[in-house]
Amino acid sequence: MGGMLHATVGIMGNAASLLLYAAPILTFKRVIKKRSTEEFSCVPYIIAFLNCLLYTWYGLPVVSRGFENFPVITINAIGIVLETSFIFTYIWFALPERKKTAILMMVPVTVLFTMTVFVSSFLLHDHRHRKVFVGTIGLVASISMYSSPLIAVAPNFLGSPVGLLQLILYFIYRKNKAAPEELHEIDLNKNDLKTVPKQQEVNGRKLDA
Repeated sequence: MGGMLHATVGIMGNAASLLLYAAPILTFKRVIKKRSTEEFSCVPYIIAFLNCLLYTWYGLPVVSRGFENFPVITINAIGIVLETSFIFTYIWFALPERKKTAILMMVPVTVLFTMTVFVSSFLLHDHRHRKVFVGTIGLVASISMYSSPLIAVAPNFLGSPVGLLQLILYFIYRKNKAAPEELHEIDLNKNDLKTVPKQQEVNGRKLDA
């Protein structure tokens, strides 16, 4: 019973992961159709690629015992294929500056995965420590993957408070809009009064006001 429940939950998890990894297909269908990446960011796909690499390595017999985590291998191997295709499509249609950024971001991803493989293969000598090490890095990668879409809304975190401050200032000072105009009218009236005595001087003789 326990084994069947484990298998059922594993299949459901794989199905959910497959939907997650395949979700950007519609986005890249639009990219291919318009031949432009527009304002899309490559960060979520690169982090998802790293996540798939780490968990595929986690499921292999080098880290896990035998093929006890075979479903983890299969779904993340599919994820590697999908994310690789997304990244290559992004690089192909991106502007030169964004293309360069995407390629440069792949460098630390490759370095991190290579170091993880090296440490877990040669410096850790039992499956338990290897699973803890790779699993911890994979957990951080997963958190980064799920939070990476926040990059798209990051500018609004600054823009929203500034906009709110502008509204507050508007409501505070909107009733005082007429004040400068009233002061200006008062100054004009004072100037008019000052010119009256000067106009009363006729032929060098000063008249009484």
